[in-house]
Amino acid sequence: MAEHAAPAWKRWLEESGDQVLFLKGFFRNMFRGGFEWSEFVRQCYEIGYKSFALVAITAFIMGLVLALQLRPTLVSFGAESTLPRTLVISIVREIGPVITAVICAGKIGSGIGAELGSMKVTEQIDAMDVSGANPMQYLVVTRVLATTCMIPLLAVMGHVISLIGGYVAINIQASVNWLLYYNKCVGALTFSDLLPAFIKTIFFGFAIGFIGCYKGYNSNRGTESVGLSANSAVVAASLWIFVIDAIVVQVSSLLLY
Repeated sequence: MAEHAAPAWKRWLEESGDQVLFLKGFFRNMFRGGFEWSEFVRQCYEIGYKSFALVAITAFIMGLVLALQLRPTLVSFGAESTLPRTLVISIVREIGPVITAVICAGKIGSGIGAELGSMKVTEQIDAMDVSGANPMQYLVVTRVLATTCMIPLLAVMGHVISLIGGYVAINIQASVNWLLYYNKCVGALTFSDLLPAFIKTIFFGFAIGFIGCYKGYNSNRGTESVGLSANSAVVAASLWIFVIDAIVVQVSSLLLY
């Protein structure tokens, strides 16, 4: 058993070291002159705009289902009037950011991993390096910064759409004025609800972009490695999302509550 465990630990430590070096290269190239603004804007469009439909549909259904599930329980306790408050706090604090990030890890993380993996396999990255271009700055920095910027925006829009879905669900069995529903939702939110939720979506976006780029940029030779890069990017990014969420919740609980 020990003979088989040692190589696994060694590979894990080697990969952790490679990720630290990759992170160091990312920050070094991020502050280097000649930033690729056009590629950054294109990646924001690809990552943000083209992911909005999936996030919006998922968020609407999530808000709809959550309201339908919460209402019978609250009615049984005579607390139906607290449904908007319960709904908005649940979505903004935890469910919205995490679900949005996991969806984006599946769509964006796998896409980045497969794209850079195919470029690595077909030696396009090597060709960029030989021609004098900076593949780290052009391919990695732009994508990581784009995900870091777009995931928080997608999460915020997802929160709004989830609350619209909740409003529709509430009006299936009752009749609630939109202005009353809106005022109850907004009135329930505090600074300690909004700030941690927004901060962790920034970390989620960075983790998705960084892991997708790392897995794709370091793909092995062969077409099989492209699929492996995409798959491992999704798995690793999803795990990091939950780890980051747990850390931010603990830190925010100590500092804000």
